[in-house]
Amino acid sequence: MLKNLMMCMLLGAVVISPRVFAEEPDIPTLNPDEGRIGEIRRVIDPTEFKVCADPDNMPYSNSKQEGFEDKIAALIAQDLGKKLSYAYAYYRQGFLRNTLNANRCDVIMSTTSDNDSMLTSKPYYRSGHVFVYRKDSGYNITDWDSPDLRKGVIGIIGESPATRPLADHDLMGNARPYRMQRDLNLPPSFLIDDLVKGDIDIAIAWGPIAGYYAKQAKIPLVVVPIPEYEETNAHGKENWNISLGVRKRDKERLAAIQEVLDRRQADILKILDDYGIPHTPVVDGDRVGKKPNGK
Repeated sequence: MLKNLMMCMLLGAVVISPRVFAEEPDIPTLNPDEGRIGEIRRVIDPTEFKVCADPDNMPYSNSKQEGFEDKIAALIAQDLGKKLSYAYAYYRQGFLRNTLNANRCDVIMSTTSDNDSMLTSKPYYRSGHVFVYRKDSGYNITDWDSPDLRKGVIGIIGESPATRPLADHDLMGNARPYRMQRDLNLPPSFLIDDLVKGDIDIAIAWGPIAGYYAKQAKIPLVVVPIPEYEETNAHGKENWNISLGVRKRDKERLAAIQEVLDRRQADILKILDDYGIPHTPVVDGDRVGKKPNGK
């Protein structure tokens, strides 16, 4: 869900301005970093690495700590010599408000690197949207002009970035849209599940979700990265740098974490590979025309 959901993938942070009463100027206001009204303020434990996470959002995280972000969090906590713990909330509108900004936890394991609602690390991986189809379909889909895209029903998350090039190539007539905000009665794998069942012929999805569930599928599936579309239309941007996020004031915390991210980059990429997460070299600045690593 992932700009998530993409990323789907922008966090649904809601900012509430303090109410102002001319006749009662001394009414106290709530600092969003100090918990919610009626909730006992958490006492920070300096020996704890406390992560804000979704309890049912594989391949990212779940309450059993089976996701790839769970594994990366465990790696960071171990390297820092801290105990790993979690505060859970569903990854949808209000997630940031109810977790990080309510002081219930200290770290968001992934967000887009340009998310200005948090202090973000240097990007530690980059991923994008992908085409997914059944291997036995005989399709050969590599870009938006591939003729096989016009042969079947295309499952796509409505209002996601990939809908822009889909529309530009007159493919909306083939589309079956899915909700941007996932129905919690459905598993995170619902789009790939429908592809496996034959309800759709092609899935267009955010890479980490598609790659993981394609790897888990009972039939062979083909996963193909979608070419970047940002130069044609910025609203159709397909690839994103991903960073870790903390509260804006937590500069020391982020500095310590950044050292681990830099030192353990190879281990982090191995975790991504183990989970089938497609990734490409980070693009410095994540701007049009920038080559990988600023080259």
